[in-house]
Amino acid sequence: MLANAGKAAGVDVKVNTVDHNTFQENINNYLQGKPDDVFTWFAGYRMQFFAEKGLIGDVSDVWQNITGMSDALKTASTGADGKQYFVPLTNYPWAVFYRKSVFAEKGYQVPKTLDEFKTLGTQMKKDGLVPIAFADKDGWPAFGTFDILNMRINGYQFHLDLMAGKEAWTDPKVKTVFDTWQGLLPLHQEGSLGRTWQEAAQSLQKKEAGTYLLGMFVGQQFPTEEQADLDFFPFPEIDSNIGADALDAPIDGFLMAKKPRNEAGAKKLLAALAKPAAEQDYVTSDPTVIAVSSEADTSKYSTLQLKGVELVKNAKSIAQFLDRDTRPDFSSTVMIPSIQAWIKSPGDVDSILKDIESQKKTIFASQ
Repeated sequence: MLANAGKAAGVDVKVNTVDHNTFQENINNYLQGKPDDVFTWFAGYRMQFFAEKGLIGDVSDVWQNITGMSDALKTASTGADGKQYFVPLTNYPWAVFYRKSVFAEKGYQVPKTLDEFKTLGTQMKKDGLVPIAFADKDGWPAFGTFDILNMRINGYQFHLDLMAGKEAWTDPKVKTVFDTWQGLLPLHQEGSLGRTWQEAAQSLQKKEAGTYLLGMFVGQQFPTEEQADLDFFPFPEIDSNIGADALDAPIDGFLMAKKPRNEAGAKKLLAALAKPAAEQDYVTSDPTVIAVSSEADTSKYSTLQLKGVELVKNAKSIAQFLDRDTRPDFSSTVMIPSIQAWIKSPGDVDSILKDIESQKKTIFASQ
């Protein structure tokens, strides 16, 4: 994809591949060293954080010629100073995934409410299935569960304000999220802290688990011939006053270094990456994501991809994901160990939330 985009832009592209988790964990050192002229990253707060620190380049002039991108995408690409720093490529919704054949065989119905989801989970346990596959060895997968519960219980705006440090983690509203989550833990796969998301996805693929809350990339663990059996439903409603029209749908794309070696070439490449051809090129290589441009060709999309497009299009509120909607130092040094500690000892939520709030105040005060 990058080679083709480079060719279209008339620039030579040398690809530097780094493991996903390693790159995220070392991004601060990377940006303060000698970063590549163009590199992959995420929209939203995690982009804005680096823009405010003066560690990435302004690509507002590239955006002047971008078409097919919604106002929401442009907003997600914009820093606090009103300039654009990010070029979107793809996104993928988080939802509750399941195998159609298992639901058909057992006569399961898609739940619309949390109570219905619990009832379904209880039946799955009776049928010998793990109701909800679950993994948090790498720390970030459990963020998806917190995000969706918080948005379903307290609403999208409270969730964003909490991520931005504007709300207190000791607020009773946050405790309600963990209390609700604790009520669901008996339906979760045990031993999550020793399991990767790939291993949890494989339990869904092997029909050992009935559902799995994850991003659409769960399909990467399914053989090609089984991917048509994969389906999803939005996480069920908890409060009818809030509904179920908010979701996580992280946007992936590209940033430019603050001082690129070849700024003109970097911007030509970014302009090419914003074209539908580049998005289609990437989506062809990874059918577990969807292109963000309204001009992208969806004629070869799978049923799952088309459903993903509709889910994102119909969502009233879209979050980027906990570790993208808040400061990266807060998510990695505070939230990962805190949620893992809570998973080990879910009855100790008050002290954990008090500790999160204390560390949050210190970290956000350093802005």
